[in-house]
Amino acid sequence: MAKTDYYELLGVARSASDDEIKKAYRKQAMKYHPDKNQGDTVAEAKFKEISEAYEVLSDAQKRQRYDQFGHDGMKQAFGPGGFDFSRDFTHASDLQDILGSLFGGGGGMFDDFFGGGGGRRRSRTGPQRGNDLRFNLEIDLEEAAFGSEREVSLPISEECGDCKGSGMAKGAKPESCRHCGGRGSVVSGGGFFQVRQTCPVCGGAGTMVTNPCGSCQGTGRTKVKRRLTLKIPKGVDSGSRLRLTGKGEGGVRGGPSGDLYVVMHVRQHELFERRENDLYCEIPIPLHLAALGGELQVATIDGYAKLKLSAGTENGKVYRLRGRGMPDVDGYGRGAMHVCVVLETPVKLSSAQKKLLKELGEQDAAKNYPAAAHIREVADAFYKRKEAIGKK
Repeated sequence: MAKTDYYELLGVARSASDDEIKKAYRKQAMKYHPDKNQGDTVAEAKFKEISEAYEVLSDAQKRQRYDQFGHDGMKQAFGPGGFDFSRDFTHASDLQDILGSLFGGGGGMFDDFFGGGGGRRRSRTGPQRGNDLRFNLEIDLEEAAFGSEREVSLPISEECGDCKGSGMAKGAKPESCRHCGGRGSVVSGGGFFQVRQTCPVCGGAGTMVTNPCGSCQGTGRTKVKRRLTLKIPKGVDSGSRLRLTGKGEGGVRGGPSGDLYVVMHVRQHELFERRENDLYCEIPIPLHLAALGGELQVATIDGYAKLKLSAGTENGKVYRLRGRGMPDVDGYGRGAMHVCVVLETPVKLSSAQKKLLKELGEQDAAKNYPAAAHIREVADAFYKRKEAIGKK
């Protein structure tokens, strides 16, 4: 019987991208996987066909050979016997991803902090530690500066109380893995060179759950709401992590729980800009205060502080206040506060105020505004030089 075209098996065009081929394979594999079609020999054969198709089309060299020579070209790629389903897949991680989806694996508001997918996890025997979890928490600058407490409610997986983490229904027993024949490993290659690898389907256990627990659908874990009080220390910054020992994913078969890592993200503040432990802010000042000097009330995280301005303060001048910045999270003092004074142009002036301001600007302009007077002098010198060389 002639073999079905690989592209037709996966339901993709011959011009399909690698991502399209992978998505098609995942969809077909989830549909025809033997663990979802117990005793269905047609589905099992179909699963082998689509796995063979994906093994070829996901490999650039094999795909090129198949596009040029068809199925006859694959006899050289797989050897005289053609494709052997009992061999380990080159893309075993893709198959494990699919198994994780089949048995309830997948993310949510958490990320598995140090890996360990659902499909591999269930098949191991003996006590197993739960995964470390990561939770992202947004906080305000005030909380980062002074510390605070937060109560959060998190959905976390714990060992299923009905099956005690086995993933099997009451009274059920695990069956031998069909992919490795119960050995827990598969052998690829031939002759003098053979490679033994952990079975990608059962994860090395040699057994599979065929009658899953109704409460956890075979995962060995159930979701529960856990209320936690988080103590945020002062000085934390975006990227700072809090480690809560034993507050991560629950273990199975008597294994310990993992840890919960809370990663901080400090929101931007309207007034204060943080750079490590230093704070920066802009403070507008009126024209007369910049000209005459005087005392200015400056906002800091501790409250208003007095800043003395010298007469003739220029726009953009920065003052540094030691010890007025953010506290160091490790307790090594505090950063500085950098205050940039910015001249604010007066608006909505009355007629009398406009008259006074105009008179002020016209009186002794060269003396009161030396920078502008200097620019005028330089420009006049330029024009005189231009006239002297005869260029009008």
